[in-house]
Amino acid sequence: MLTFTGTHECTLDGKGRIQLPVSLRRQLAGEGPAEFVLRRSIFSKCLELFPKSEWDLELEKINQLNRYNPDNLAFIRLFMAGSKPVEMDATGRILITKDLLNYAGITKDVVVASRVNVLEVWDKEAYENTVGSVTPEAFAELARKVMGNTTGENIG
Repeated sequence: MLTFTGTHECTLDGKGRIQLPVSLRRQLAGEGPAEFVLRRSIFSKCLELFPKSEWDLELEKINQLNRYNPDNLAFIRLFMAGSKPVEMDATGRILITKDLLNYAGITKDVVVASRVNVLEVWDKEAYENTVGSVTPEAFAELARKVMGNTTGENIG
């Protein structure tokens, strides 16, 4: 499984492109063509940048859903909404379409943050507000709930 580390700042250019920082591109080295899928996040007003290999794993799970169940069909429709295949060009840039920029409220300053095997693409101010709104005590409590046992399941 491909994993990423780090939080990186970059700038949206006039054509709607961001240049992935060199440190992220190094993490992709040896993974073959730099193909991604960019989509709306489910839980936050940001975008998710899936390496194609990770996207394919997600689609394997989705493809197992019964499409004659209306809830499953609604989920699939919303999950796929706005999804776009993208490629990194020779200089490390990725084009973000206007509809996705509008969804995430991205205008100029961008944060690309690791979510282990997926990258989140945020408007910088929205990212700082989201991450900065959690106190150290609240994060410690969340860490205890999520990571406080050895089975990996939430202990609620």
